[in-house]
Amino acid sequence: MDTLFTQDRVLFPLAAHLPSFNTTGYQPLKMFNSLIQSNQPQLLAVKSIVNQTPGSPPFVVFGPPGTGKTITIVEAMLQLLRSNPQARVLACAPSNSAADLIAERLSAGLNTDQLFRFVAPSRSSNQVPDAVKPYTYTKLDGHFSVPIMPRMKAFKIIVSTCVSASIVSGIGMARGHFTHIFIDEAGQATEPEAFVSIKMMADNKTNVVLSGDPKQLGPIIRSGVARELGLEVSYLERLMGREVYSVEGGNVSGRTVVKLVKNFRSHQAILQFPNERFYNGDLQPCANPAIINAYLKSSYLPSRKFPVVFHAVSGKDDREASSPSFFNIDEVLQVKDYVQRLRADRRFITTDKDIGVIAPYHAQCLKLRTALRAVADGVKVGSVEEFQGQERKVIIISTVRSSREFVEYDLRHTLGFVANPRRFNVAVTRAQALLIIVGDPQVLSLDPLWRSFLNYIHNNGGWTGPGITWDPTAPVDEAGGYDTAIREAAKLDMSEFARRMGEMMLGGDEELEADAGVDRPWRDVE
Repeated sequence: MDTLFTQDRVLFPLAAHLPSFNTTGYQPLKMFNSLIQSNQPQLLAVKSIVNQTPGSPPFVVFGPPGTGKTITIVEAMLQLLRSNPQARVLACAPSNSAADLIAERLSAGLNTDQLFRFVAPSRSSNQVPDAVKPYTYTKLDGHFSVPIMPRMKAFKIIVSTCVSASIVSGIGMARGHFTHIFIDEAGQATEPEAFVSIKMMADNKTNVVLSGDPKQLGPIIRSGVARELGLEVSYLERLMGREVYSVEGGNVSGRTVVKLVKNFRSHQAILQFPNERFYNGDLQPCANPAIINAYLKSSYLPSRKFPVVFHAVSGKDDREASSPSFFNIDEVLQVKDYVQRLRADRRFITTDKDIGVIAPYHAQCLKLRTALRAVADGVKVGSVEEFQGQERKVIIISTVRSSREFVEYDLRHTLGFVANPRRFNVAVTRAQALLIIVGDPQVLSLDPLWRSFLNYIHNNGGWTGPGITWDPTAPVDEAGGYDTAIREAAKLDMSEFARRMGEMMLGGDEELEADAGVDRPWRDVE
């Protein structure tokens, strides 16, 4: 293995790899983004990155929902260039949309001689934001490419997707050219994906910075075998499980990790449950009151001071012919009704762009788009994966499931909302001012997490539709016998799958269907 990994400081960091640490020696920095100056966790993250000793263990910016992690790492990159004119940065993200956002944020402080956004030749020009295009390079035939080597070496920051980062090595750029490698949304990248840039371009002095949230969505892994063998665990999540990254320990903040805690997105009532369940109650609601209080006292709220609604619907799971994807027409109609009421209410100015509709199945998204086309064509409808990193004033979630049998199917294939805490976390933390969930409480309550959330909504007066059928004040069995049993069954399925695959490799002709037809989203990489 390369000399990069001889001390394991990137793959398996230990306390012995940590340099001496003294924040009192940090020089004052004038922030490009003045708002960071008053945000102590963001300020500490920026200062820590700028003052890292070359060859330090990876630094993690742990950014829960709405805490401004991308703003933080963009500030850190600009500060690195200011403090060291020789600094060179490779900034990566697992998706084009995330890489475009980094480039767009950096463009406010850098010109086209300093910043380059590498775009794969296969990507269409109309898919690239207009603000980013001046920082790209195209050939005479209109396809994206890279400029000549001297110009590539002159760029202060190069932005690409994690996979496309291999281009800088492919064109002959030397290992160690970049003093820093940043990976944003690192929790969504598989570990091999994250290591494309590190393995090819880092040397013993290169510092690596990861930003993301291991409590939100991880990599999209379509292979059940790969999931079972650990590919679903991102590099970020694995590092955060190591002792030197334990944010609960209290002695590593600023050395290897900084946890951002000021949430600038959501109303306190929307934030409270996920904050307590996933972030130890550390998040502080700091959003603009003019935005987050916009729908208080509205007629949509069963409780006029609590902007979270659960609308109980007993619908039916349906599929088109042999399609593996599910829809629920009763929920489609209920979501459409909410959208129409929001758009028609003149007391609250709500545009299509203010509303987001989340559903876990492609077929439900198609039905919702069709239903909304005539009344609110500009409302974004998509999966949870499509909404990670985004926010809307109003989020409406259609959970779809009304059958225990199909919930078991979801659990076996890591689909849907039930027994999927990360997908739940992302879905309920997209809303700024109003969160509406439409679903069947009898199915959702099978999951201890969902039952606790439904209890939280009911006990605060946010329930509407058919009444709750259990005691919402009773303790919830967090052991989750139901989902635990199903997961054990899924493991048995995986063992059977491995056995069948082994037989095939030995010459058997049994047909093998691995995840056939499963409605799992693809991520746009290139």
